[in-house]
Amino acid sequence: MNSELIDLVLMASPVVQAVMVILALMSIAAWSVAISKSYQVRQAGKVAKQFDQTFWQTQELTSLFNQVVQSGEKPKGMASIFEAGFREFVRLKKQGVAHTSDLMAGTQRAMKVAYSKESEQLENRLALLATVGSSAPYIGLFGTVWGVMHAFQSLGNVQNATLAAVAPGISEALIATAIGLFAAIPAVIAYNRLTNQVDRLLGEYENFAEGFLTIMQRQAHSLETGASGQNNA
Repeated sequence: MNSELIDLVLMASPVVQAVMVILALMSIAAWSVAISKSYQVRQAGKVAKQFDQTFWQTQELTSLFNQVVQSGEKPKGMASIFEAGFREFVRLKKQGVAHTSDLMAGTQRAMKVAYSKESEQLENRLALLATVGSSAPYIGLFGTVWGVMHAFQSLGNVQNATLAAVAPGISEALIATAIGLFAAIPAVIAYNRLTNQVDRLLGEYENFAEGFLTIMQRQAHSLETGASGQNNA
């Protein structure tokens, strides 16, 4: 069976063979992205869960910020959002900004930038899976149509057209569709699965950011109250 399949591929027209090669490369690329992104998202989820637990167990955010900065590694995920927001909050406070709205606006902007960067990293290369899933069947169908057309054209030189004469050409043409489906189906499944996981993880980032902003807003309000009390005195 395997030898017959190989023979059909080798006997296919150059255009159909080129289609098969393209689909094979697309399938390899899709599997590579699916495996690497699955590992990345799984690791990001573990890191997010660990940092979220550490954050809510920490009594002093300054010490947590120092741990993140002095860890020697670039903050990722929730740690990156926390580091960006807390750094901006401290910077504005050192500049003498005391109004709660100003402090929160600056902190929120910094966190949005960090969130966007993390979102971009998580969603990077997912579009390739969507592209393979949507285009591979059509590329395979093109190869099939071309192969069938080539098979029927070859019958023009045959006086007695029989099923045995046209069957090999149609069989080799249908292989292109099969390869297209083989490339597309796993890509679509991986895309839907990874997109769902990324959306859920980004939702956890947003929930963390909201909780962190609430804490910083209380601190900013206490600073504003203290500053206004000193002015009144």
